Amino acid sequence: MTKTLVGFRAASSLIALSLLLSACGNTWGQRAVTGGGIGAASGAVLGAMTGGVSVLGGALIGGAIGAGVGAATTPR
Repeated sequence: MTKTLVGFRAASSLIALSLLLSACGNTWGQRAVTGGGIGAASGAVLGAMTGGVSVLGGALIGGAIGAGVGAATTPR
């Protein structure tokens, strides 16, 4: 497999996992915080793997998106 395909599969898996786990928590604030944490970790990994964005940049972007998705979800 090429490096690009492996990176794409890993990125797709991390994004799917982040979206599934971003709703963890009972309150709006808890979901935003857990979503932000999961997004930041995923973004840092993606930034390190792809090289298009720095690790810090990936963490910031992923954290912002994760917090937004986490805040927008409902507990059920």
